[in-house]
Amino acid sequence: MSICIGVDAGGTKTAVLVANGERIIARATGAPGAVRAGRALQAASRITAAIRQALTEAGLLHGDVLVVGAAGVGRDPERTELRESLRGERLAERVIVTGDLDIALEAAFGSEPGIVLVSGTGSVAVGRAPDGVLHRRGGYGWQMGDEGSGYAIGRAALLAVGRARDGRSEATRLSEMLTAKGPAREFDALVRWSTTADPGEIAALAPLVFDAAEGGDAVAIAIVKEAARSLGDLAVALVGHYAKSGPIPVALAGGNLGPGRFLRAPVLEILKKAARLAPRDTHLEPAEGALALARKSIA
Repeated sequence: MSICIGVDAGGTKTAVLVANGERIIARATGAPGAVRAGRALQAASRITAAIRQALTEAGLLHGDVLVVGAAGVGRDPERTELRESLRGERLAERVIVTGDLDIALEAAFGSEPGIVLVSGTGSVAVGRAPDGVLHRRGGYGWQMGDEGSGYAIGRAALLAVGRARDGRSEATRLSEMLTAKGPAREFDALVRWSTTADPGEIAALAPLVFDAAEGGDAVAIAIVKEAARSLGDLAVALVGHYAKSGPIPVALAGGNLGPGRFLRAPVLEILKKAARLAPRDTHLEPAEGALALARKSIA
């Protein structure tokens, strides 16, 4: 049996699976492994730490094939630098680096057509058409896109708290929650924190918005509804690439759309109402897609 290692390196965490043939023998979760321009070595260090943790759990020093699906490797320089850095760590005999969307599609549909809708730190929809061609909508980063993402939700929460402070909009429980459970303990400190926070840190506020929405806060509910609408628009924008017969399967991925997240239900409801889309209410684990690609590379 071959030892395969599958990794999902995202903006929130790095998930690792180790398998002996078809059997998963170890799992690990580590620090975010998404690659930012010029920082592939930093990402490689975090990914390596998570992989070594999983290998130790499995009682192994290295594997046969390692497939890493990482956010931020859409360009050759970042992909090459990450791959070479991981090769130098001697984690596996063969190292393959691909995009996080590639492993999400593999996990959801194998080689079949379908759409994956992602809301993590960022957001994007990617679809494989019946002719095998990939199409995507969104995914342009926190300045030009990422509607419906953790970043967008977190920033909307900060805006709402600022407006409520000024009396320019209705009061919201988010004002209390972002200082009681967030990164700062009072409003002025929250303002200072927000001026230097990176997109991942802003996105980390999203669970507080979900908690407030689940508790009935009208402002938080409105933020969630807007995020759901934006995500639905991304998926709908891909419909034109599919033949006009039969439903188009849609899978959800990313931490904000996982089971139990308050955003998941309204997104599924929007997708169900959209013409020709057939959302799947199943949990998607992209690291399993990375494992599947590793196995295919051996076959």
